[in-house]
Amino acid sequence: MGDYFIWIVVGFFALITILSGVFMVKQQTAVIIETFGKFTSVRNAGIQFKVPFVQRIAARVGLKIQQLDVIVETKTLDDVFVKLKVSVQYVVIKNKVYEAFYKLEYPHDQITSYVFDVVRAEVPKMKLDDVFVKKDDIAIAVKSELQDAMLDYGYDIIKTLVTDIDPDAQVKEAMNRINASEREKIAAQFEGDAARILIVEKAKAEAESKRLQGQGIADQRREIARGLEESVEVLNKVGINSQEASALIVVTQHYDTLQSIGEETNTNLILLPNSPQAGSDMLNNMVASFTASNMIGEQMKKTTPSKKKE
Repeated sequence: MGDYFIWIVVGFFALITILSGVFMVKQQTAVIIETFGKFTSVRNAGIQFKVPFVQRIAARVGLKIQQLDVIVETKTLDDVFVKLKVSVQYVVIKNKVYEAFYKLEYPHDQITSYVFDVVRAEVPKMKLDDVFVKKDDIAIAVKSELQDAMLDYGYDIIKTLVTDIDPDAQVKEAMNRINASEREKIAAQFEGDAARILIVEKAKAEAESKRLQGQGIADQRREIARGLEESVEVLNKVGINSQEASALIVVTQHYDTLQSIGEETNTNLILLPNSPQAGSDMLNNMVASFTASNMIGEQMKKTTPSKKKE
């Protein structure tokens, strides 16, 4: 009975020992096995076994893509200090897990050093505006340098990105003022063009208005003259001579004008002669003017031939 119990205990410890050698490796992970401190093998995803008390798990190395953000401060060609944020995406090469673990102890520090070296070599060759335009060229240069350097250490550089460019605060303020001034200049040009077009169009409209107004006045006077001519003809037919007809028309228009002024409520005060002799006086003045004009014309005709004879 005592021997049976001992065998049970031995079997139990043996089972525990065997089970302690069983381990699981997750997907996208590699496990490094050492035997008495010496590298033995790399185990991939799945259930694995190691010799208990002889072999041990030295490290678990992730095979997923990782990202490291590096902020570099440097100076441009036009003496502007600027901070660049460079994001490096890298991964451990599956068949170079040994190199990644044993050759390089601090991969982040190594990658950071290379990023600093490349950025501080490339950016001082560019002006600030070119840094914004050619940020992809900077990223390509960083990747090319890292790719060659890190491949021997078991790391593959997937992609590098310049994700942020941050100049000094005073420089950014100056750039914003320049941008605002340029935009105000363009806005002023557009406003000036708009004002010039408005003035030109207004002048064209006024010119057209004056032309139409003059045409309207000419048409109005033409129709008045035609109406007066017809009125004189009608009065002549009933036995009224031209002078009497003209006097009658002047008197009639005189009183029509007074009536029109009286009907307007907003008309300013106008003083006009309204005596019965007013129409006769205006007609006499008109006749006198016409007579004087005719006499001057006749006199000019008489003097003109005599000058030619001389």
